[in-house]
Amino acid sequence: VQLQASGGGLVQAGGSLRLSCVASGRASGRTFSSYVLGWFRQAPGKEREFVAAISRTGSSTDYTDSVKGRFTISRDNAKNTVYLQMNSLKPEDTAVYYCAADQTFRIIIRTGYDFWGQGTQVTVSS
Repeated sequence: VQLQASGGGLVQAGGSLRLSCVASGRASGRTFSSYVLGWFRQAPGKEREFVAAISRTGSSTDYTDSVKGRFTISRDNAKNTVYLQMNSLKPEDTAVYYCAADQTFRIIIRTGYDFWGQGTQVTVSS
């Protein structure tokens, strides 16, 4: 499956952005709804870190502590799209954001994703 992320940009602290990630193609004949999806980010000079994940149906979500209450992950299986709504943005949220997908049997995961998008830059000014 191929993933294309978009929606990044420059925003002032306290502002909002919504990232989108559209999936195309299939791996082993699987549909979009069969993938667990996640968002990750990588700031300059730092390792890539987990941000959020969502289960196949969207009924379960998981967030890293630093974004809880500010970010919301969601998905629209009919549109093959996963979203990351980011509110109350802080300068420390500045990073390249990546979407990822996995065919795991688990309900939700933070690591071990098989498929990755190309990333979209989010810059938060103070």
